[in-house]
Amino acid sequence: MPHHKTALRVAAPVAVLALALTACGGGDSETDAKSSASPEVSASPSQAASGGELATGESATGKVAEDPGAVTYEVVAQKVEVGTEAEAAKAVADAADAKGKVLAVAHVKYTHKSGPALTEGSDVHDGTTIFADGQRGGVLIGASDDAPGCEGPYDVENWKQGESHVFCETYVIPANATSVEVHWSEEDGEPYVWKFPQK
Repeated sequence: MPHHKTALRVAAPVAVLALALTACGGGDSETDAKSSASPEVSASPSQAASGGELATGESATGKVAEDPGAVTYEVVAQKVEVGTEAEAAKAVADAADAKGKVLAVAHVKYTHKSGPALTEGSDVHDGTTIFADGQRGGVLIGASDDAPGCEGPYDVENWKQGESHVFCETYVIPANATSVEVHWSEEDGEPYVWKFPQK
């Protein structure tokens, strides 16, 4: 599915850029920026190794250790909205940091498949990252909390089996990227990857 170029609303006047934009490639580890907030995952011994490329609309399934217990989720990256350089400049504290960069907002749908109901938010989104042309983008914390169609993962109360929620992740990526990828993985698992070619 092609990306959607739309005006992106930013939750705070200036969101927090967790990775230095000058190091936007950030390294190969998906846990660089979120190591302290990574979901705990318990894999079943009979379960096949996770990860791999998925087609548009195809879902992944994985377990996340939540409070009060492990929850199995179905996860699918629905779309990525790519903004403009001007929007990126407004979203960061120093506009010079955003030169040649744009915001990419991934909309990811999570469905509670099995496990206990959640009453105090969820950590399932912690395994989600955005890559551009094979390099991890810079995460922009708090930038998509009130974007249209996005919910706050810690605002969801009483999440029961069968219910779905869409959480969004905002990253800063190079403006000339030809491919944007949404990655989601269980802890210690290989990432599932959805690709969104750019024009």
